[in-house]
Amino acid sequence: MAAMSAPAGGSRPFLNRRLAAFGTTIFAEMSALAARTGSINLGQGFPDTDGPAEIAEAASRAVLSGLGNQYPPGPGVPELRTAIARHQQRFYGLAYDPDTEVLVTAGATEAIAASLLALLEPGDEVIALEPYYDSYAACIAMAGATRVPVTLRPHAGAFVLDLDELRAAVTPRTRLILLNTPHNPTGTVLSAAELAAVAELAVERDLLVVTDEVYEHLVFEGAHTPLASLPGMRERTVTISSAGKTFSFTGWKVGWITATSALVSAVRSAKQFLTYVASGPFQYAIAEALHLPDSYFEGFRADLAAKRDILADGLTAAGFEVFRPQGTYFITTDISPLGEKDGLAFCRALPERCGVVAIPNQVFYDDQAAGATQVRWAFCKRTGVLQEAADRLRRL
Repeated sequence: MAAMSAPAGGSRPFLNRRLAAFGTTIFAEMSALAARTGSINLGQGFPDTDGPAEIAEAASRAVLSGLGNQYPPGPGVPELRTAIARHQQRFYGLAYDPDTEVLVTAGATEAIAASLLALLEPGDEVIALEPYYDSYAACIAMAGATRVPVTLRPHAGAFVLDLDELRAAVTPRTRLILLNTPHNPTGTVLSAAELAAVAELAVERDLLVVTDEVYEHLVFEGAHTPLASLPGMRERTVTISSAGKTFSFTGWKVGWITATSALVSAVRSAKQFLTYVASGPFQYAIAEALHLPDSYFEGFRADLAAKRDILADGLTAAGFEVFRPQGTYFITTDISPLGEKDGLAFCRALPERCGVVAIPNQVFYDDQAAGATQVRWAFCKRTGVLQEAADRLRRL
């Protein structure tokens, strides 16, 4: 057979132009680098220990008893949908109908994709806080919409939202605000005043809001406030969360949305053609997890707060400027005090320098210069691992 002189399909690239800019995620690159060098991986946000044993046993029991081994119902198993609705009522006083206002997804990542694919038309504009979790940009692009970043800027030891900049970003083409609080990667938790301003703007301009609240149980000072609980927001907000971060079973990929029945119906129309269904037996286990007592959630938060402080103190001792997070798994630092200017180059060299892997924040920015000297570290690891990482970082 003669060799082909051109790729199948002619000269056009295989990857469509909407996704051409994204390539391999930074998480895959840095995790591979950690494995190749034997470094401590403080890059990707997954725990190095499993969640509660009784929840793992619930998953095993579901598999062995035949629960969820075949296709579960499209919206999610009734037990989990009911547990999600009870969770929203228990923690936030938000009432949702488990039959029409709850949708189970393959993790929060699918919930984000399905929401944006369902709610956006080509040409719509989406306001997203910058830096942003990398899937946001890809999902907006897949929907054919335009991303409009509003940058969280460092000030007085934290990252803050400029409400004037947010308001100025809204145009007649704005369809939706994509909000993330507690915020990955900066660890910022939007204040009551900031949330109220977002809500006021959404109502005034008749905007939808999709909120990523996967770190809702990792707010270290104060408490999480869902945007949907503010006046005028329940009917225009799609609230997203997941089990992975709260229960330390990130591989199970059980997420969900809560919203009005009309919004859930729209998102379900897109979701059914993505995974259709997923994680059958794990859905039953997470239904049990959501009923764990308050002591579990309090202990989980206290454990991560202590780990935050171990790593934050170690990073400070190593010479970084440290932005101690109000929530999430992550600490953002500035490498400028170390005489460094390029976070990506710094992170690629770090494993050889001291055997630790981190993530450069610049990949989470449209304006990469704004995050050029920022580096993100995950502290959802065993205490001994964090202490060893802190010791290694002192070599810098």
